[in-house]
Amino acid sequence: MKGLLQTIILLGTIQGIIVSILLFYAPNNRLANRLLGTFILLMATASFGVYAGFKDWFGSHWLVFLSNFVPLVTGMLFGPLMYFYIRAFLEPGFRLGRRERLQFLPAIIDLGPPLTAIIFVTGVYTNTIKNVPGPWGAFIDDYNVYADIPRWLSVAIYTYISLKYLAGYQAAGKVTPGWLWLRQFARGIAAFAAVWLVYLVPYVIPRYTDMMLDSFNWYPIYIPMTLLIYWLGIRGYLISYQQLVTDKKSDIPLPAGTVDTTLRSLKKAMEEDRLYLDTGLSLQQVAEHTGLSPKTISAVLNQHLGKNFNEYVNSYRVNLFKEKLLQADVAQLTFAGLAYDCGFSSPATFQRVFKQHTGMSPSEFRKTAMKM
Repeated sequence: MKGLLQTIILLGTIQGIIVSILLFYAPNNRLANRLLGTFILLMATASFGVYAGFKDWFGSHWLVFLSNFVPLVTGMLFGPLMYFYIRAFLEPGFRLGRRERLQFLPAIIDLGPPLTAIIFVTGVYTNTIKNVPGPWGAFIDDYNVYADIPRWLSVAIYTYISLKYLAGYQAAGKVTPGWLWLRQFARGIAAFAAVWLVYLVPYVIPRYTDMMLDSFNWYPIYIPMTLLIYWLGIRGYLISYQQLVTDKKSDIPLPAGTVDTTLRSLKKAMEEDRLYLDTGLSLQQVAEHTGLSPKTISAVLNQHLGKNFNEYVNSYRVNLFKEKLLQADVAQLTFAGLAYDCGFSSPATFQRVFKQHTGMSPSEFRKTAMKM
């Protein structure tokens, strides 16, 4: 039975490495694909580390020695990578700015064991530390046990944030096949975190740690992780490929008459009928209102305005908010109240969209406008 489980982990490792390479070189949605590819690669790396441990690093003393200096388990990166992948997938202009990059800093927790090994070896080599590896090895073992607590917390917190972020899209009526996949992704990680927690609670209690490892080893964690690698790799790559096909189809030029008719109908729906004030406005609703097909609307917006449907509608909401914000009689209203009046479904969605469109927060925009 152990041989079968170890083979499953090995095959998952191989698939994870292959799919991550394919995602890195996928021609469309480069940032999102690279984030997902990195996520899968790090899971595959952790799986390889546990498989090599099962095989005593293939009987090589050199591999055993070198493995102490390589951070194979980098669980602190799982949460941010998942969250930023979801955002990069849904937000065409999303970039990893300074604020986003700072969220990867807690990964220094994963560097504890290799840094300890480096300090010990350097100290022995320079005769500043006695060559007594026992206490150092015991410290690394204890560190690895308790480092799983912040790793789990990171995954749990970012999973919650991701699901809340996706719920905001659902509330705004922006459910798409891509959104459904992202929700499945986040829920899959939530299920993994739940399994991990069941194992983690007794594992971090000193008197049960050895019992858990002797009885179950790492299979309760790494078999589910391997299944995630299989699923995320196949499903994630297929979604990426489907996006590429859809993008190519949307690049086919539309007749000039169709473009003009569509743009006039959309302008009337927004500026005269003010459909954008509906917080739950969807592409299907606009299509029914104008008598146009959803595909035609999306193609015209993409090809001739360089926007998707959500960006187009939100541009009207942002412009109306800016107009209202500068009126003298709104001083007593909150940003959230104004945002709802302009068609935004939630304060979080409003803040994110406003900054995307203007490059500044609402308060920064008001201060700047007042100085002019």
